[in-house]
Amino acid sequence: MLRPGRRPARGQGVVEFALILPLFLLILLGMVEFGFIFTHDLTVEYATREGARAGSALDNGGGTLGCGVGQSPNWPTVDPLVIAAVERVLASPGSQVVISNVSKIVIYKANPATGANDQGMQDVWTYSAGAGPIPTGGTQHLNFVDSSYPNGDAWQACARTNATPNINSIGVSLTYTYHFQTPLAAVESFFGGGSPTLTLTDKTVMQLNPSSS
Repeated sequence: MLRPGRRPARGQGVVEFALILPLFLLILLGMVEFGFIFTHDLTVEYATREGARAGSALDNGGGTLGCGVGQSPNWPTVDPLVIAAVERVLASPGSQVVISNVSKIVIYKANPATGANDQGMQDVWTYSAGAGPIPTGGTQHLNFVDSSYPNGDAWQACARTNATPNINSIGVSLTYTYHFQTPLAAVESFFGGGSPTLTLTDKTVMQLNPSSS
């Protein structure tokens, strides 16, 4: 029996649930999506680290440093091997990264003090399925190409100095477009915003393996 002056509360719980549901979904999907983003970002981070490690170990490709006749005889093999190291991580078992969503990989001469790409010397490799060179020891073409490779490169491996005290540092950066795995963007659009993609970037800088000369 209703008391005087009070109205029925029939359907109140349904209305309250309908009001709170979008917020609840946003929080839930946000947690799940963050897990996916974190996994992709870790893979991208590991890929740049492997690329920089390869570039650091390979230095100028071997032999006497320099870009003249008889110097650094294997230098054209260096950058493809750096890219191959990055690709191995991106395409490794368990990786959730879609390699075609990697827009570019940059190999650059890093600022020795800050690691920044501000030396004006970089080589940009862009995605092109199966159109890249075959790295030394490999059997398949890389999925990235550098239109200026090798002779037009801004920072040829034969010019990379690993002699003390002026040792160069190599940087490898990667730009990846992450596509949302859950309907989070759709839920966000309910609140007037949201985008189905997110740009992830990462870079790793390492000093070239030093020599005593």
